[in-house]
Amino acid sequence: QVQLVESGGGLVQAGGSLRLSCAASGLTFSGYHMGWFRQAPGKEREFVAAISWGGGSTIYADSAKGRFTISRDNAKNTVSLQMNSLKPEDTAVYYCAARYSAYRLGTGSYDYWGQGTQVTVSS
Repeated sequence: QVQLVESGGGLVQAGGSLRLSCAASGLTFSGYHMGWFRQAPGKEREFVAAISWGGGSTIYADSAKGRFTISRDNAKNTVSLQMNSLKPEDTAVYYCAARYSAYRLGTGSYDYWGQGTQVTVSS
């Protein structure tokens, strides 16, 4: 049974930082690209960042470029999202997701999803 468990969310003031982590189990972690998505109240889920199976390639949404950094540790089966210079509009539930590496690194069609962790940025 595949499980993706996010942690690290919380309440932070604008301009602050948070580091989200996602622990994966039940899959061959190094065989999957990993991504972070978010969903704000009343909005559709949107792509934030993704990292290739080996960590050599990353892609970011325009809203995340220059502020967020995705990384992974295949030895620990974890993927992280370092978020700096947070803004109130970053408030959302953040989800990690896994996409089989036979497919290209991308923003859609992920195979497994976590339950999410809440990030709230106060102004």
